[in-house]
Amino acid sequence: MKLDPFLLLMIAAVIIATFLPATGHVAEIVDGLGLIGVSFLFFAHGAALSRQAVLSGLKQWQLHLFIFGTTFLVFPIAVQPITFLPANLVPEDLRLGFLYLAVLPSAVSSSIAYTAIAKGNVPAAVCNSAGSNVFGLLLTPLLMTFFLKSSAVGTADLAHTIKDVVLQLLVPFGLGQAIHPLVGRFIAERKDWLEKYDQSVIVVIIYGAFSQSVTAGLWRVMPASSLALAVVLCTVLLLIVFAFTIIFSRRLGFSRGDEIAAVFCGSKKSLASGLPLAQVLFAGSPGFGMIVLPIMLYNQIQILIGAVLARKYANCNVFEQPAQARSQ
Repeated sequence: MKLDPFLLLMIAAVIIATFLPATGHVAEIVDGLGLIGVSFLFFAHGAALSRQAVLSGLKQWQLHLFIFGTTFLVFPIAVQPITFLPANLVPEDLRLGFLYLAVLPSAVSSSIAYTAIAKGNVPAAVCNSAGSNVFGLLLTPLLMTFFLKSSAVGTADLAHTIKDVVLQLLVPFGLGQAIHPLVGRFIAERKDWLEKYDQSVIVVIIYGAFSQSVTAGLWRVMPASSLALAVVLCTVLLLIVFAFTIIFSRRLGFSRGDEIAAVFCGSKKSLASGLPLAQVLFAGSPGFGMIVLPIMLYNQIQILIGAVLARKYANCNVFEQPAQARSQ
């Protein structure tokens, strides 16, 4: 299997931060680059995203409601047992990271790509994943604030959080949308550039995050057993959501194409939105690296297992559909 260059860059950022963490003025520069990069990232995506593409799939409200419910309700419920695990296995910052993972929006590119590979309902996937990310900019901090206040992990200032999200993320996104008629085609013809920019920003954030956490003693407080357990928990969480979306898509009588869209949009969590948003929500936290670790692990696991599942769907009599769904 060919290794993903982006995965290698993320691993390299963690390794470099472990042995050569950014400190002092260098850390301030890295953090500044991350914040500027994030704001421009959302500006660029706002300019690239067609309003027509977002609105075109809204008619399938039952499918979208099911996917949104999976993304923002089923996921948070599914991670609750993790919060009761002993702190020597799951440190508090790692526990917070799983709660954060649970309330993130769906991943746009991989949701659409895997839906297409599996021969599913691509227009619905485009609409849902785009809508999930737009709504997620507000829903994620709101849900995260609720969890922070209802747990022993920490506290948050909702007004301050919303202000940061609006100024650093929503305003750039809105400005991008405003100039979409002027530059939308130009950006659409250069999607590869935008993807590489997204990945570059994420790598900078990862380096800054782990530099901060290594300086604060991340690897001293996180035993290898916790890292291994985090991988297992991410895998189990993904399999639970796969099973939920497949079973209930069929119970609800969705067509095969709609089921595929539900499975891949409902199970994905956005690293591209998750890390920039974490940069705002958890700015200055010494445990930042541990907080974002679950989304980094989950992202790679969902890519690997999702690719296998998409090919199974595409080939397919492996996932036998009920008669009601086949007839639609």
